Amino acid sequence: MFDQQVTFLYTSDLEVSADFYENQLGLKQVLDQGQCRIFQVSKDGFLGVCQGKDGAEPSRDGIIVTLVTDDVDGWYERLKAQRMSIEAEPTLNPAFNIYHFFLRDPDGYLLEVQRFCDPAWPSPTENFNG
Repeated sequence: MFDQQVTFLYTSDLEVSADFYENQLGLKQVLDQGQCRIFQVSKDGFLGVCQGKDGAEPSRDGIIVTLVTDDVDGWYERLKAQRMSIEAEPTLNPAFNIYHFFLRDPDGYLLEVQRFCDPAWPSPTENFNG
């Protein structure tokens, strides 16, 4: 088992993306590496946003960043009020036994806010104070 996890995304405009994750989603920036900024998503989970080479458009294919929370509806209302690019209202997905919705970040990456309804999903062992 690993101790922590970081998902890295690439952006054509680091300042716009950093603002989105820090000020609109409310994630705490824990490290500024110049070309990459790393934000804490949970106790042991992190999201890195890095400037793409020469401002090139990043590849978004096959990438979904999932943010897990019990308060899916609360997040939906908060992000909707900020006029985020939300794909649809929260819904129950019986195939995966999850309750979720999707939105897009400034670079078009697909973000999913979800709650696992399956009691087999391990709950966090400690509270995270972001």
